[in-house]
Amino acid sequence: MILKANTYRQTAPTLKPTLPVDKWLLISVFSIIAIGVLMVTSASMVISERQYGTPFYYARHQIIYLILGVLTAAAVVRIPVKLWEKWSPWLLFVGLVLLIMVLLPGLGRSVNGSRRWLNLLVMNVQVSEIVKLFVILFLSGYIVRRESEIRNHVSGFLKPMGLLAIMSVFLLLEPDFGATVVIMATALTLLFMAGVKLRHFLVLLLIVFLAMGALAIASPYRMARLTAFINPWARQFDTGYQLTQSLIAFGRGGWFGVGLGDSIQKLFYLPEAHTDFLFAVLAEELGFIGEMVVIGLFGLLISRIFIIARRVHHDNQVFSAFACYGFAFWIAFQVIVNIGVCAGILPTKGLTLPFMSYGGSSLLIMSVVIAIILRIDYEHRMSYR
Repeated sequence: MILKANTYRQTAPTLKPTLPVDKWLLISVFSIIAIGVLMVTSASMVISERQYGTPFYYARHQIIYLILGVLTAAAVVRIPVKLWEKWSPWLLFVGLVLLIMVLLPGLGRSVNGSRRWLNLLVMNVQVSEIVKLFVILFLSGYIVRRESEIRNHVSGFLKPMGLLAIMSVFLLLEPDFGATVVIMATALTLLFMAGVKLRHFLVLLLIVFLAMGALAIASPYRMARLTAFINPWARQFDTGYQLTQSLIAFGRGGWFGVGLGDSIQKLFYLPEAHTDFLFAVLAEELGFIGEMVVIGLFGLLISRIFIIARRVHHDNQVFSAFACYGFAFWIAFQVIVNIGVCAGILPTKGLTLPFMSYGGSSLLIMSVVIAIILRIDYEHRMSYR
């Protein structure tokens, strides 16, 4: 694909952008965020009242995270893309250091048996979200630097996968199996697009699948989640409880939902209603129509990122193109997994719904992602003026 970039540049139509940014990208992002804030408020009011004596504790914090995200994005969008490419190897090293730090007593914070958060006094940061961003930027730079080696030698494929395997070990020690799956899936997809030979790709893909399967089977709690996914009703008050409550929410929603704020499942029946299972509450309150609106908005967002990636690839801006490809695949994988889990199509994984689920780390990092994409698009549009 990289070798064809010059051909693309010759055949691509000349762009005459009228705006410095992609308006449909911004419309989709702000629409998803607005629905997310609304649903977090609705899903968290009861549990917030019980835990903190106010129904809007989580809603206030989500709005604060959103404001911080906008301010962060406003700063990040000013950083030239060439600097991200220059820093990308060091960012991967920083990501590895953060993964080590989160496992150290006193620095890492444990929630629900998982040590995934780094205590920064003013807030807790989920390290895996930062690592996802750094991995994509590193791989985009690596593809530029090692184009020939990736296409012609298996070493070009194995070197980055070896580094990611080391990082995956630290992620699994937290444990964060869901983040590991998303990172490996995104990395494999990017390297395949970069021109890795099919036989090398298929062999490593098989090894990754076998390793992930072995890890799932070897861990009792992961095995319990897997068996609960296959038949949640067999142990609906034990390992299948969360999934059955989510399915009940989908069933109650029907076509048009029971009405905003009228969910029954969020009344302490459905665990993590405002975080990982927010989409189930949305399905109950807004119904199938609401689900399709949200899925359509995510589809619009992802398609716009791919369009930007394709445009910059036409102009041989390989780092920018693969960064956008990586961001699009990351968001797509996470949306598919989160909604699939809520709907009972996939085994339960602790992955947030991007831009919507409650949590500062995810919202801040996704704000950075959108800022980088906007910067890539802006630089490309300005090159035609």
